[in-house]
Amino acid sequence: MKKYTLILLTLFVTQRLFSQTLTLPDAVSMALKNNLDIEVLKNNVQIADINNHISVAGGLPAVSATITDNESSTNVNQKLNTGVEIKRNGAAANQLNSNVTATMLLYNGYRVKAVKKRLEQAELQSLQFVNAQVQNTIAAVMTRYYDVIRQQAYTRTIDQSIDVAQKRLDIVKAQQSVGLANNADLFQSQIDLNTLYQTKQSQQLIIEQAKTDLLLLLNVRPDTMISIRDTIVVDRGIVLDDIMKNLNRNAELMAAEYQIRIAEQLVKETTALRYPTLRANTGFNYNRNQQAAGLTLLNQTSGPFIGLSLGIPIYNGGVFKRQEQIAGINAKNAALQKSILLRNFSNAAVRTYQAYTMNLQQLDDQKKIVDLARQLLNLALQRFQLRQATIVEVRQAQESFENAGLIMTNLSFAAKAAEIELLRLINELK
Repeated sequence: MKKYTLILLTLFVTQRLFSQTLTLPDAVSMALKNNLDIEVLKNNVQIADINNHISVAGGLPAVSATITDNESSTNVNQKLNTGVEIKRNGAAANQLNSNVTATMLLYNGYRVKAVKKRLEQAELQSLQFVNAQVQNTIAAVMTRYYDVIRQQAYTRTIDQSIDVAQKRLDIVKAQQSVGLANNADLFQSQIDLNTLYQTKQSQQLIIEQAKTDLLLLLNVRPDTMISIRDTIVVDRGIVLDDIMKNLNRNAELMAAEYQIRIAEQLVKETTALRYPTLRANTGFNYNRNQQAAGLTLLNQTSGPFIGLSLGIPIYNGGVFKRQEQIAGINAKNAALQKSILLRNFSNAAVRTYQAYTMNLQQLDDQKKIVDLARQLLNLALQRFQLRQATIVEVRQAQESFENAGLIMTNLSFAAKAAEIELLRLINELK
C-alpha cells in the first residue's frame, strides 16, 4: 500500500512540476541557459581569451635546452710527426654536447605589437558574436511565446462564438417545443455548434504545436506540459529616429567593426615581414669529447655566450609584397561588408517600423470593429429569439465576430513581433 501511495505521490508532484505556469522571463532565462549555440560561442570566447597573450604574439623570450650523448666504438690508426704510431681497433669514444639557449626578439618591424592588437580585437569580436546569438535567442523565444498567447486569444473568441451557438440551439429547441421552429433550423444549429467544437479542437492542436516549438527553443523535452497565461501588450513609444541612431549598437555590426580592425592589424603584420629581424641570444654550452685511444683522449669545453642575430629579407620573389596587397584588399572587403550590413539593417529597421506603426493603427481600428461585431452578434441573437432575424443572419454575425477577433489577435501579434525585431536590431532585448 505504501508503495502505491509513493508512486501516486510521485506522479502528482511530477504533473505539478511540468504543468506550472511559464512566464516570459522564465522562458528567456531557460533558453539562454540551455542554448547550445551560445555555449559553443562562449567556448570560442574562452579560446580567444587564452589566445590573447603576449607569448602567442611572440613577444616573450624563448628558452630551450639540448643534450646529445653519443657512445661509439672506432678503429684508430694515427701516425704522428714524432714517429709514434697509434693503432687500435674497437676503441671506445663518447661525445657529449649540451647547451641552454635564450632568445629575445628585439625588433621585427613591430609585428609583435600588431599581432597582440589583432588578438585583442579577435577576443572582443568573439564577445559580440555571443551578444548577437543572445539577442537572436531572446527574439525567437519572445516571438514563440507571444504566438502561443495569440492562438489562445483566438480560442477565447471561438469560445464566445460557441456560447452564442449554444444559445441559438436552445432558442430553436424552445421554439420547436411550441411549434415555432422546424427540424431544419434545429439540425443546422446543431451542425454549427459541432463545427465550432471541431474548430476549437483544431485550434487547440495549433496551440499545443506552438508550445512544442517554444520548448524546442528552451531545449527541454518536447512533451513537457506548460501553461502560459499572459496577454500581448505592445510598446507604443518606439521612435524610428531612435532606432536609426542606435543601429551602431547592433552586435553583428560591432563584430563587423572588429573585423575591420583585425584586417588592419593583418596589414601591419604582413608589412612587418619586409623589415629586418633582430634577436639577442645568450646561453651556456658544455661539450665533452672522450676517446680511449688517439692523440686527444679528452677534450672538454664549457662557458656562456652572448650575441646578436640579424635577419634581413632581401628577395623572395615579391611574396611579402603580394601578401601585403592581399591583406589591404581584405581590409577593404571588411569595411564593405560592414557597410552592407548597415545598409541591410537600416532597410530592415525602416520596413519593420512601417509594419509596426501600420499594425498599431489597424489594431486601434480593429478593436472598434470587434466591439461592433460583438454588438451585432448580440443584437442578431436577440432578434432571432424574437423571430425577427433568420438563422442565416445569426450565422453571418457569428462569422463576422470570429473573423474580427482573428484579425485583432493577428494584428496584436504582428505589432509585438515588429517591436521585438526593432529592439533586437539595436541590441536592446533583455
